[in-house]
Amino acid sequence: MENLHVSIVDQQVQGLIESHSDFFSSCGDEIKQKATAFVLLVVKCVLDCDFDQAVECLTDGGNDFAVDAISVGDLDDGEFDVVIFQGKYKYKDLSGEANFPANGLQQVVSAVKVLFDPYVNVTLNEKLRPRIEEVRSRVRDGMIPNVRVVLCNNGLKWTDAGDEIIAQANFPKDQVDFIHFNHDRIVEVLKRTKPIDAVLDLHGAAIVEEFNFKRVLIGKLPVVSIADLFDKHDVQLLERNVRRYLGLRSNRVNSAISDTLRSDEKRDNFYFFNNGITVVCNKFTHNALQQGNFKVKVSGMQIINGGQTCKTIQLTLKEDPSLREKLGGVDVLLRLYELDSDSADFIKDITFATNSQNPVELRDLHANDEIQKSLELGMSELGFVYRHKRDDAQSGTGGKILQSSITAEAVLAIWRRRPHQSKFMRRELFGKLYDSIFNGLNAAQAIMANMIFRFVENERKRPTIVTDKDFLPYSGHYVAMRVGALLLRQMSMSLSDITHRTFSDVYAAFESSKVALYKEAVNNVDSVLSDLYKNRAELSFQQLAATFRRGDLIESLLK
Repeated sequence: MENLHVSIVDQQVQGLIESHSDFFSSCGDEIKQKATAFVLLVVKCVLDCDFDQAVECLTDGGNDFAVDAISVGDLDDGEFDVVIFQGKYKYKDLSGEANFPANGLQQVVSAVKVLFDPYVNVTLNEKLRPRIEEVRSRVRDGMIPNVRVVLCNNGLKWTDAGDEIIAQANFPKDQVDFIHFNHDRIVEVLKRTKPIDAVLDLHGAAIVEEFNFKRVLIGKLPVVSIADLFDKHDVQLLERNVRRYLGLRSNRVNSAISDTLRSDEKRDNFYFFNNGITVVCNKFTHNALQQGNFKVKVSGMQIINGGQTCKTIQLTLKEDPSLREKLGGVDVLLRLYELDSDSADFIKDITFATNSQNPVELRDLHANDEIQKSLELGMSELGFVYRHKRDDAQSGTGGKILQSSITAEAVLAIWRRRPHQSKFMRRELFGKLYDSIFNGLNAAQAIMANMIFRFVENERKRPTIVTDKDFLPYSGHYVAMRVGALLLRQMSMSLSDITHRTFSDVYAAFESSKVALYKEAVNNVDSVLSDLYKNRAELSFQQLAATFRRGDLIESLLK
């Protein structure tokens, strides 16, 4: 008997194949196409990315160490995230009853043991090697990888034998996580946001005030109530949270939260150790005649700050259900704001303010900035579509559709001449780097940065012009910067000369000479590397990867 969610996922898989037929036609037979499409669907859901970005993560093929896809995150305070995907898709059996196979789990456990050790020699395919050598290069520099292994299938989780395989691997719990992601999780992510109504049982006294035509409640919410809420609604509670939690962002802060809940000495003071959670809603009601212990009816609630805390509480209680009895008197600070339906901008401001203590992806919070709206209008006049909202970015791709995230990365690398920051500080593109990227940027310059970056990235992924340079997998941002400089030199122009008036000429010049510009840029990078390293032949891939994190390489290229 078919499982409804399995059938929905199968429709999604078939839809991907049909809508991207050019890509899948080169993937092999029907079985291989469906397996690849399933992995891409999971990558899209887990990483919240579009199809092209998901394809960039694919690594399957010979010598892939059972890694079907991999995502390497940016550096953040000496740490970085690595997400590994392995998929098992039953394209004939849609019952959803098959367990994730133990042998697949064993393969990926063996892979984690060797892939993250920079001193172990392994033979990897051309898709996987650059990513792994980049990771190993960071490890040699003292950076710490936080590894999330996503094991995905359209069936059940692995059996107890799989748990034993993970336990015997003896990986550090705060550094390596194994996550099961199946049809139910996929459908959960694909669901549209629905208003969430709930009853919150508060402990003790609470403060309720009205001012500026808004209502505010400050109180104490039991941690067990939070776990129950997330057991029922899970990530739908976090649709407005800029750190939307999919179980992949575990870090040392979350580990400390979990440790406090488990500690007999510390848990009673959990309220004082935690910043609490911030909730917005359409309406809340309570019995104001009571002195305390209110039951608060909340309509249309969303958690905009504290999602990490909530998910950590939920997962901690799932791992150790016996804690529930010990956590009966443990509370978290609750800030509940009743806002009207016209408060979208205000909610955005609250979200920004309450999440700005730690580095976060702020693209959504800048989506309505005047500069983003101006770029959208300017690009429209030049025949391009600018997607500066996350929802818009999922609505289509193509040569004339440009995304704000890629625009920021391209402009920083090419026109602002900071390719190392562009590649390794993506989380800050809409944070502390935002002004330096977008201030003074016009639509024509933004489009040209996209065109150069897209061309260079396509060559990096699928080399056709230059195929014999070992540094190409790591040098894309530097090559793009050099192509931009060479284009300006060819046109005898400065960046400020690229405007809506000159755009057609600049665009045409780039299209007619981009192959020659690319070849010259690659040769420039090759020459600079030869100057930096007299014994190029002795360079390892890890050393090459590390080289493109260096700022002095930029100065040499600019000369």
